[in-house]
Amino acid sequence: MNSQTQKSSIQGPAGALEIARDAPVGASRGVAVIAHPHPLFGGTMDNKVVQTLARAFVQCGWTAVRFNFRGVGGSAGSHDEGRGELDDFLAVVQHVAPPGERESESALALAGFSFGAFVTTHAFERLNPTRNIEKLVLVGTSVSRAPAAPIDKAAHLKTLVLHGEQDDTVLLSAVMDWARPQALPVTVVPGLGHFFHGQLTLLKNLVVRHLSSPTL
Repeated sequence: MNSQTQKSSIQGPAGALEIARDAPVGASRGVAVIAHPHPLFGGTMDNKVVQTLARAFVQCGWTAVRFNFRGVGGSAGSHDEGRGELDDFLAVVQHVAPPGERESESALALAGFSFGAFVTTHAFERLNPTRNIEKLVLVGTSVSRAPAAPIDKAAHLKTLVLHGEQDDTVLLSAVMDWARPQALPVTVVPGLGHFFHGQLTLLKNLVVRHLSSPTL
């Protein structure tokens, strides 16, 4: 993402997992783990939307950690239709943001784009009962190929669901069908498609506004 990005690898369920870490200036308020789009359609941790999410978190004082799912870039293994990718996500969280005795050691946020947002919903569902997840950001959430997990109602106010009105990869109607039974708010950006082409600054600003709101 920039000259300060630190790339490394950790041991994941299927072998090495490639990660990239960007730290804020000064003390970090916690760690945000960010998941990328579908591996079989060119999705990597260097996707522009994923990098934009990382920039937003760093601007708001978080350490942003992106990673490549199994079979992508320097990560071992092969695509597993979301099952193994959830395990990858949880392994990254355990490595970069293990539960600590002090809140400052364990502050955690989760984010994802497209397929990555789908995986993030399931990671949130798995982690939420035992971890205080301060912020959840879902962009272009994939809900069609496999069902995204519901978001606990108590977490709705710390959750940002962003979707482009003209998204033809994941139809807005499908996202609304997922969100409606939960009464989960969805922020719709008029006229935009799946990849927020030409509007990444707007995307960043919307995420920054959400991250800057009081944590509930």
